[in-house]
Formats: sequence, C-alpha cells, structure tokens
Amino acid sequence: MIFGADIVFPVNGRAVRNGYVECNEQGEIISVGSTADGKFSVGEIKMYKGAIVPGFVNGHCHLELSHLKGAFKQATGMDGFIKQINQMRLSVDYDGRMKAMTEEFERLYAQGVSAMADISNCDESFGIKAASKLYTRTYLEVFGTEPEDAPAIMKDVIALQKKAYDYGLDAAPTPHSCYTMSPELNRMAAAEGLKTGYISYHSQESQQEDDMIKYGTGELAEDYHERGTSTPPVTGRSALIYFADNLQKLLKAPVEGNVILVHNVSTDQESIDYASAAFKHLYWAICPLSNIFIHRKLPPIDLLRSNKLKICLGTDSLSSNLVLNIVDEMKCIQEHFSDIELDEMLTWACLNGAEAIGKSEVFGSFDVGKSPGIVLIENMNLDTVRLTPDSKSTRLI
Repeated sequence: MIFGADIVFPVNGRAVRNGYVECNEQGEIISVGSTADGKFSVGEIKMYKGAIVPGFVNGHCHLELSHLKGAFKQATGMDGFIKQINQMRLSVDYDGRMKAMTEEFERLYAQGVSAMADISNCDESFGIKAASKLYTRTYLEVFGTEPEDAPAIMKDVIALQKKAYDYGLDAAPTPHSCYTMSPELNRMAAAEGLKTGYISYHSQESQQEDDMIKYGTGELAEDYHERGTSTPPVTGRSALIYFADNLQKLLKAPVEGNVILVHNVSTDQESIDYASAAFKHLYWAICPLSNIFIHRKLPPIDLLRSNKLKICLGTDSLSSNLVLNIVDEMKCIQEHFSDIELDEMLTWACLNGAEAIGKSEVFGSFDVGKSPGIVLIENMNLDTVRLTPDSKSTRLI
C-alpha cells in the first residue's frame, strides 16, 4: 500500500513535499520518499490533499472521565475543579460510563491516535483497552492525604495492577500529585510504579498548587483546611522540587525510569533545573485546552523549548476539555505561539510521546520497520504549512 500527499512528515527527518509512505498489509513502514523519485507510477499511489503524518501518541488522558463531557463549569481554578470532580465523578451510571468511554476511545483511534498514556483509578476501562487496536500504557493513579492510609491504598493499587495484567495491559501504580497525597503515599506510589520503569505525575498544574507547597496559602490550601484534610509540608520551594526531594528519600538521584510530568503550567527555571538533575528520563506533557478550560492559562512553552525538554502532547479528560483531539491541541498551541512550526509539534505529538511510554520502536515516526499508523491531516494551509480552524485528522491505516 502506498499513500501520498502534498506533504509527508516522517517526524524522524525533514518533511517531504509531494511525498509518499509505503507500508505492507500489516501497516509496517517499508519506505518514505518523494513522488518525483520515479519509484512508483502515479496510478500506484493513493493521493490525498493535505499532510500525512504518523499516528499520534496522546501523552495524557483520563478515559474514565469521558461521561463528564459538558458537565463542568470552566475557569474555576484547581479548587473549584476538585469540588466538581468530587461531586460528579459517579453522576452517570455504569452503563453510561462504559458507553462514553467506548465512544471516545473509538473516536480517538479514528482520529489517528495509535497509542496513549491513560490514567485509571479503577478497572472500568480495562476491557475496552484490551479489545482495541489503540495501544495504552495505563497509569494506576492513587490519592490519599492521610499518612496512616498509605499501606492500605498501596495494597489496593497493587491488586488493581494484577487485574490489569490479567487483561494483558501494561500498567503500574502512579502518584497523582503533591497536593492530593501524603508524603508517604506520594513516594511509595512513585517508587512502586518506577519498578516497571514508568510513572505519570500531575506537576505544577496551577499556581494554587505551588502556593500550597511553598507557603501553605491560597485557595487550594484554604479548601483543604476547611475540610479538615491534611496538607503536605510547607517547604518554601516549588511543588516539583518537593516531589523530587520526597522521592529521593527512597530512590537515589538521578532516578531511573520514564517520568511524565503533566501540565507544568506554573513551572519555572529553578524547578526545571532541579528536576532535570533529579530524574534521568523526564518528559513534559502539556494539555493546552485543559489548562485554558480550568485556569485560563497556558504552560510556559517557550521556557520548555528553550531548555530543550522532551515535550509531549495530551488531551487530559472530558471533565476538563470539550474534546479529546490532538489536532485541536496543536491548533491551540499555534494560536498562542505562532512561531512554533507544525513539524516541531508533531515531534511532541508523535515521537516524544512514544518514547515516554516506552514504545518508540513501534510508534512515533515513519522509520522503516515501525507500525505507527498513517494519518491524514486535511484542510491545512499548504503554502504556509499551518493548521487552519477547519483542520482535522483521519486515520488511513
């Protein structure tokens, strides 16, 4: 099978104008080149208008929250978002939750997502993932603010991990964030997950989070105090530095394993420098539309780029987003950071995500022998190589 388009983005190299991608029936890449090289006749190539790219890797998603689409108020800040989650997480019955998850998972695959880093708090998504062609690494997220609860919570999540293995899934415990966990549970969950080589961690998602850890103040801290919930120690330094220091009570720096830091809205140079020294393999997942939905704020993408960090692109969940759509995330970035070109964003949306979940030998680029999926992006401005408001993605294979 040979697919051609106005532009082909291999991701592992420069874009090819009037390019083609050749693959076998199983989707394994055989060759990539220009239609002008004479290897194939015009009739052998199935031509499309737009750009052909490898299948996307969604660097952060919560499939389990798909039933909450359209239910949440926007711009509430993290404290308001948490209140809504606590009130509405089980507002739809089991059948409704399963239907919503199935529909969104199928939609993600049809739009070109070939692999995903997905957060699970229970086993409801396991059967859907196991039956899908879309590969998922599942991060079994735990919460718990009271230190005495940590051993029981860890026992439960390890049992959930075994259930995920029974479905044939790659899965491991992972800590949620600094502000939803006791220091004990935070480091126990991280250390347990890193035994498999992978964790995902909500990091510096809001200024409220950093204010709680640095100063013990702010709306998030006040909400916890009102509910009589324990809070992490006040350190005078950022939430990410707290996480690194806390984990090093169990694991020596630089910590091995792939660590996805998710959101990074309030990160700064000090946090980046500290974390880069503390962890050996860091990936910085951004979910722009979710950040705007909750905070009306975006992460400092130029700061991440200037530090040459491994950026990944995620959608977060339908409790904090109107759609789960990688192309829409790239449109958002393009709108607010006009100097970022499409080929750079595709590296974030494809190859970096594949590396983060340990599947770059299969996904992320059009290297010969890989099976990343082949995706068409339509309705682009082909002269400027930019997305338009009407741009959309469709899986070809």
